[in-house]
Amino acid sequence: MQVTVNGEVREIAPTLSVLAVLQQWGLDPRKVAVERNGAIVPKSQFATLPLKEGDALEIVQIVGGG
Repeated sequence: MQVTVNGEVREIAPTLSVLAVLQQWGLDPRKVAVERNGAIVPKSQFATLPLKEGDALEIVQIVGGG
């Protein structure tokens, strides 16, 4: 199925959760913020929120600095 991630259409397996997709792409779920279809996804829902055909995700990596 297709989802849009940061403006780019990507193909993913159906029924994957936000957490599964992040892990598949090598992203640390503790260090990202995810917006799905214009709404922030709480980290507590990463493992249970399934992605659907046509979802639009914005994924931002949190970077520490000093």
